[in-house]
Amino acid sequence: MIDLHCHILAGIDDGAKSLDEALALITLAEQQGVSRMVVTPHIHLGIYDNNLQSINTAFEILSNEVNKSDLTVELYAAAEVRIAPEITLFIEQQQLPFLGRFDNHDVLLLELPSSHVPAGTDKLVSWLFAHNVIPMIAHPERNRELQIHPERINPFVQAGCLFQLTASSLIGDMGESAQLLSEYWIKQRIYSIVASDCHSIKRRPPKMSLAVQLIEQLTDDKYAHQLSTLTPKLISDALTIY
Repeated sequence: MIDLHCHILAGIDDGAKSLDEALALITLAEQQGVSRMVVTPHIHLGIYDNNLQSINTAFEILSNEVNKSDLTVELYAAAEVRIAPEITLFIEQQQLPFLGRFDNHDVLLLELPSSHVPAGTDKLVSWLFAHNVIPMIAHPERNRELQIHPERINPFVQAGCLFQLTASSLIGDMGESAQLLSEYWIKQRIYSIVASDCHSIKRRPPKMSLAVQLIEQLTDDKYAHQLSTLTPKLISDALTIY
């Protein structure tokens, strides 16, 4: 399995608090069968003001520790970017790390607020496609507006967006609404990948293997493999290993 969304860089967002915790999270992921992880710290203006430099610095520190350990997981770096008007400027200035490539486009892991779909999101999506970027919407099942109105995802599906399911949503750790919506969209095969979005050992550990089992039960082995391995590999193969 390949995990394209996790918060294991120590001390730069709400994820791992220390290198020890980061290594423990990687160990848990590897024990579940994860062979590659793309670290995706938040870029959320005014809250987590990360950039290419801060991410690369933290990533180099973690990579050095992993290289000294017995861990075999491949590590890459990207980011989870909260939707904001500044995204267009950052992309024009080549200041955002992409998740990889898909269909000859760069892939941007784009986070919506948990409460609603902001006005103008459709225009941003159109702008991104026009600039050779595919938005991958992070954990849409956790968005309260979409929980009430699941059909409002349809314009983004029709536009060609990708969608990332958080494993713990499907398991039920994110509440009943997120679980039911993720089950519904899994059956509709809307999702492009499943990822752990892990943050911590106690509160949000990686649970990829259990989520994949549930996807198999809701659909079939082929779709579960596509979400957990084939598509994540295709996207992240475009990244340079550190």
